[in-house]
Amino acid sequence: MKTRKLGNDLTVSAVGLGCMGMSFAYGASDENESIRTLHRAVDLGITFFDTAEIYGPYTNEVLLGKALKEVRGRVVIATKFGFRLDPAKQGVAALTGVDSRPEHVRTVAEASLKRLGIETIDLFYQHRVDPDVPIEDTVGAMAELVKEGKVRALGLSEAGSATIRRAHAVYPIAALQSEYSLWSRDPEGDILDTCRELGIGFVPYSPLGRGFLTGSIRKADDLEADDFRRQVPRFQAENFDANAVLVAKLEALAREKGVTAAQLALAWVLHQGDSIVPIPGARKINHLEQNAAAASITLSAAELEQLGAAIAPDLIAGKRYSDASLAMTNL
Repeated sequence: MKTRKLGNDLTVSAVGLGCMGMSFAYGASDENESIRTLHRAVDLGITFFDTAEIYGPYTNEVLLGKALKEVRGRVVIATKFGFRLDPAKQGVAALTGVDSRPEHVRTVAEASLKRLGIETIDLFYQHRVDPDVPIEDTVGAMAELVKEGKVRALGLSEAGSATIRRAHAVYPIAALQSEYSLWSRDPEGDILDTCRELGIGFVPYSPLGRGFLTGSIRKADDLEADDFRRQVPRFQAENFDANAVLVAKLEALAREKGVTAAQLALAWVLHQGDSIVPIPGARKINHLEQNAAAASITLSAAELEQLGAAIAPDLIAGKRYSDASLAMTNL
């Protein structure tokens, strides 16, 4: 597996592993199968693992701590804070708002360290910008954790360009994590340009369009009843059918290339820059192995242009989030 740099200090595999779906949002999962998948990821040379306190809540961090304990020295673990959670609830329902007050930053970091069973969080992200707390105060608290050895590098998620600049002025930001894929191009332009200018790595989550770009979701009823994608506009009613037409185009191009639709979509993301490290989710070993192999696919300029045109932003039906969730992005 090839490696890439996030900021100045983090070297990670070119393809990471987003672990959310092993515990959260996408319906039922099998812990033993998840652990086998995590172990196989390490065998494949994947060194970058992404979690968050909200995933579960809390249970995903515990899972990673358990599965990666024996290989701690070989992996980079990223986790995220920034939500206010109701401990009496599970899943998405536990989220009750945002909270990036300095005292909350420290409380979450200490709790995450215990759940993960590690002494240092390699990459600590603010999950969403808190409009009620100056970013300087939040990043200042995060920087204190670096000085204490509890955190190695800092990140933001779904932040706007102005916030990124203000945060980076307080302490170097190693990575920005935001949704980015063939069908979610919002970061292109100002945000990606800002990251490149400041030497900030970019970590696309949902680089396979929450699984839609894999071609494996043929109808909304393929999703479990408690799968949060049922609430995402792009997966609903006529939007689903319109987007399925685009995925059919992707599948046809993938067949011509001799790869899967997922691999082609992931290769497109990887070709957008050397400081871009996508973190596709995978709960099964065969999906993980396909994703890892995408790091070896080479695309020509003509192929990249063809892919970008086949799933152009103006062809996508529906928003990538509900209005309430979108209100917490690009702040």
